[in-house]
Amino acid sequence: MGVSTSSPEKGISLVTIDFPPVNALPVAGWFALAEAVRAAGRDPGVRCVVLAAEGRGFNAGVDIKEIQTAGREALIGANQGCAEAFAAVYECETPVVAAVQGFCLGGGIGLVGNADAIVASEDATFGLPELDRGALGAATHLARLVPQHLMRALYFTGRRATAAELHRHGSVWRVVPRADLPSAARELAGEIAAKDGRLLRMAKSAINGIDPVDVRRSYRFEQGFTFEANLSGLADHIRDTFGKEGA
Repeated sequence: MGVSTSSPEKGISLVTIDFPPVNALPVAGWFALAEAVRAAGRDPGVRCVVLAAEGRGFNAGVDIKEIQTAGREALIGANQGCAEAFAAVYECETPVVAAVQGFCLGGGIGLVGNADAIVASEDATFGLPELDRGALGAATHLARLVPQHLMRALYFTGRRATAAELHRHGSVWRVVPRADLPSAARELAGEIAAKDGRLLRMAKSAINGIDPVDVRRSYRFEQGFTFEANLSGLADHIRDTFGKEGA
């Protein structure tokens, strides 16, 4: 259980998330993920990073039970940890391919929205149930996956988009049967990793440099409203309801 790194093929680093039962990451998990991705990107022998997960779904966001138990200290830690993990994916020195299965929610959107390419299984769904969890954030990253008005509708309703829908919008590279997801992600990563490593790193920096939105600053702006919701007591009320429903 935790975050692990392996090398399935030359030039490819596989970073795997495994926090049963639903990959809702605790504070320490977000920071561990950030460090693993950054370390993989710093390795001169790595030309592409694949970000994957074990279990039913790719990511269910933060561990709400930890926040309910530890209070504001855990909330601050989760916000900082998410910001670091999302930034680590975006700022990784090499391209990052996200391999997504099952549910990709909350913090999962922050990860895949900052990835360079996404391969998804046919059962993958993407959404931000933040308003139902007493939080705000990651609209920055959802806006990188779908058009503006669809992003707003998904955000306000908490509904999910399927992998097939995201593929039609061009944000998912390929949709495959679940059993084929690991090989499909490695296939794309291998094609990327076949390029010159030095030029790939230059290309990643160049593409990030022309992005119209500063994703780190934009996300931190969103997080300010999460703090406001918590300081007002509104977030606690919504999270308490969430806990009682056992969602």
